Amino acid sequence: MTAAEPRVSLLGTSALLFEAPGETDLRTQRRIWSLAREAETWPEVCEAVPGVNNLLVSFTKPPRRLSGLTERLAMAWQAAEPLPLAGRIFELPVVYGGDGGPHMADVVAHTKLSVDEIVAIHSEPVYPVYALGSHPGYCYLGGMDPRIATPRRKVPIVRLPGGAVSIGGAQTGVSASDGPSGWNTIGTTSMRFFDVTLDPPALLQPGDGIVFKVAGIIR
Repeated sequence: MTAAEPRVSLLGTSALLFEAPGETDLRTQRRIWSLAREAETWPEVCEAVPGVNNLLVSFTKPPRRLSGLTERLAMAWQAAEPLPLAGRIFELPVVYGGDGGPHMADVVAHTKLSVDEIVAIHSEPVYPVYALGSHPGYCYLGGMDPRIATPRRKVPIVRLPGGAVSIGGAQTGVSASDGPSGWNTIGTTSMRFFDVTLDPPALLQPGDGIVFKVAGIIR
């Protein structure tokens, strides 16, 4: 298998994972969205769930010959055109630093940038929502400036509060609920991302965008 070919692996007997080749970027992610829409029309597929650079495909029942489905996925991937989902743009007010951003100093130390520079760079883009996962309502975002990329923490945080705005490697994200994390938290927002009384319960969907608005900086 060459580096330019997709990779397919079984997840038990009820699903498989399709991994796209190449770098993680918006064009690749849009092709993943397109592939998901195509695969969900196939009778043997129960659900097609986009991830970051990958697609989880669950079966209505375990196929007798997996090769037929994997070949079909590979052909559909080659034909897939980027799907430009026209989502909504959400503005999230963020207070950077202070108790709500306990790892800002670590990002400063790694990037050699000032707090003001990090905040300005972090709050500039419109971040596209690539996929949902990790925990209910959480969204994987693309588009972070590589100047503020910071390695994940060697020792994870046991309980990160919901609304924590963090950097992990080349990505940024917002915790939708309390839970463990290995990312570097630089701020906090009060936005609510998941509500079981709504349909759909997750506030954000693939194709939506997030803009971080500076509500304050605590040094």
